[in-house]
Amino acid sequence: MTASTPVHGTWEPGPAGRWEDGFLSGNGHHGALVFGDPDIERVVVTHHTLVRPNGRNPRPPQLAGDLPALQDRLLAGDTTAAESFTDGRPHQWVQPFHPAFQVRLRRPPGARRDYRRDVDFTTGVVRASCAGWTSRVFVSRVDDVIVQQVTGPGLGLDVDLDHRLPGAPTGLGIGHGAVLTPEGALLSLRARYPDSDLACTGVTLVAVTGGTTTLVPPGVRIEGARSVLLLTRVHRHTGELDVVAQGRTLRDLPPEYDELLDRHVALHRTAYERVTLDLAADPAERALPGSELLKRPRSAALLERLFAAGRYHLLSAGGLFPPRLTGLWSGDWNTAWSGAFTTNANLNLQTASAAAAALPEVTEAHANLIDRQLPDWRDNARAVFGARGVVAPTHTDGESGHTYHFAREYPHQLWTAGADWLLKPLVDHDETRGTRDPRTAAALAEVALFYEDFLTRTDEHGQLVVVPSYSPENRPANASWGTLNAAMDLSAARHALRTAASYHPGPDADRWHALADRLPPHRINADGALAEWAWPGLEDSYDHRHLSHLYGVWPLDEITPYDSPELAAAAHRALELRGAENDSAHGHLHHALIAARLRDSDRVAHALGQVLDGDFFHASLMSAHYPKRDVYNADAAHTLPAVLIEMLVQSTPDRLVLLPALPAAYPSGALRGVRTRFGAELDLTWTRDGAAAVIRPGRTHRVELRTSTGTESLHLVAGEDHVLTLRSW
Repeated sequence: MTASTPVHGTWEPGPAGRWEDGFLSGNGHHGALVFGDPDIERVVVTHHTLVRPNGRNPRPPQLAGDLPALQDRLLAGDTTAAESFTDGRPHQWVQPFHPAFQVRLRRPPGARRDYRRDVDFTTGVVRASCAGWTSRVFVSRVDDVIVQQVTGPGLGLDVDLDHRLPGAPTGLGIGHGAVLTPEGALLSLRARYPDSDLACTGVTLVAVTGGTTTLVPPGVRIEGARSVLLLTRVHRHTGELDVVAQGRTLRDLPPEYDELLDRHVALHRTAYERVTLDLAADPAERALPGSELLKRPRSAALLERLFAAGRYHLLSAGGLFPPRLTGLWSGDWNTAWSGAFTTNANLNLQTASAAAAALPEVTEAHANLIDRQLPDWRDNARAVFGARGVVAPTHTDGESGHTYHFAREYPHQLWTAGADWLLKPLVDHDETRGTRDPRTAAALAEVALFYEDFLTRTDEHGQLVVVPSYSPENRPANASWGTLNAAMDLSAARHALRTAASYHPGPDADRWHALADRLPPHRINADGALAEWAWPGLEDSYDHRHLSHLYGVWPLDEITPYDSPELAAAAHRALELRGAENDSAHGHLHHALIAARLRDSDRVAHALGQVLDGDFFHASLMSAHYPKRDVYNADAAHTLPAVLIEMLVQSTPDRLVLLPALPAAYPSGALRGVRTRFGAELDLTWTRDGAAAVIRPGRTHRVELRTSTGTESLHLVAGEDHVLTLRSW
């Protein structure tokens, strides 16, 4: 191991020229995207609630009365029957996420000597400095406010709130406000959506030390100041916001930057520092700015920094909601795919590290999103399937959990696996902490109730058939999208029923286990691969970005090399045959997660290499959806830490797997603080000569240890450290 430690931040020698390169801060509610330009500093303000009305019809389609006829046709071999199973509405997106405005600080152009901008992951502070001028920005986890302090000798600044960001609708109803106050000024900006009573209003308190403040509508001019402190919040609302009242709440906050920062850091640093990764990188490479490090895609220092950045950005984006497709940030109103929570792959991939990487804040945000939307999920079950229980949508804007985003090529109204898929991270979290959240227990029971009502059709062998069935977002080579017995649907139904039974022992559990027993097994196709559809005659389409059919491998434990080697071999063959289609980042990293579960280090390395070599990361270390930094998207940034953990440590409630899929490029390192699903904290170190692990159990339990050299049983006692030494791995 090297004497130096990994870098917990990143830096650049120049301001951001594009908003995508702006450094990020956030508290899971408010977000800040910081350019760091000393002449025209811009801080783009975002908030998870900011979605633009788009005239959508949010009710789920009323299709339950037509369901039996559809099932009859699909079972009779009509491969296109589901294409007409809609209510005739055109395809519609959820309400698109958008930025609020930018806080703009202009000063006379000056010298830019000794310029540097950086972000400290341990504090969430984004800093820019040059020639005696310094700006610091963070978003408080305690006070839910964007804090910016500018210091320097004889500061002269023009400050205003500016709505003119890329893609802003021309019909926005804009209203500015600026009044002088004893501490400086109070600025406001209201943007009313076209043809709507909804608006978003930002309020900024400007506190000036020294100098003078004068009104220069729509902002203020500050001259001769020693420091300027800006406190900003944004609200989405109907009617008009009481700006004066909001200003009073900002005045009630501590008036000093350092006190505001200390209150915030007490929460943020504790969360961020729980888990760290050290890949024994070259200290000289660790010192490089992020943009230079990205030019060395196979550098261990880059992977260390991306791991740290991924956890930082994930923590910063998770609060009111879990991360959107863009995390919590955007500098453009035209967010791809509406900046939605896309639940059929992306959301779970982004939050995949939350349990193991000790970010319960993110899991709680995920749980809150589900809990708020359960009434809408019930509506989906009744409207589409005529069933009790719940069915999750594939897209949500955070306001509605109804299924209304569907089309012929994307029949998302047919997807029944979503509730189990979305609840799986909450089950993992319960296992990690050793207690069961009543909300998760109640939701699982509702999923089981849905399957009781939905799983009524059988095949010629008396086994249940999932009909209609849908494998996001793929179709058989010889049939349409809506079909029968998608592998993901089978895995989800089995897992949901058995997990609900474990949470609710008794007569219900017996009934749910019996129902799960009647589901058909997975099918192995003529290529020796686990088939994406278990229905005979349906042919696989291999070149696709989604890997939904391997849900049983990751994140479930249904298919493992240890318990089901034949199915694991078939799943591995399916992974070998899978193409990358359009090179989506989430597809590559989903591939890596599954490869890690199947102990294929070469395939993990290849999938990582596709992302690292593909120029997916901006200088901000936020990522893109496609290669060459095309389409701002958080999938790669947030998912990468999960991949790195899975290749080093895997766990179930009864098993620990160490170093299952470590690429040869990283022969030594340390992963500290990772959590296991049997309630222990674990530190792992490894070199070419061997490895060591320190297990700190939170509860007494016996687990099976798996390494490359074999299997042994570990008896762990709560409160007693257990030290393992592995001579080889």
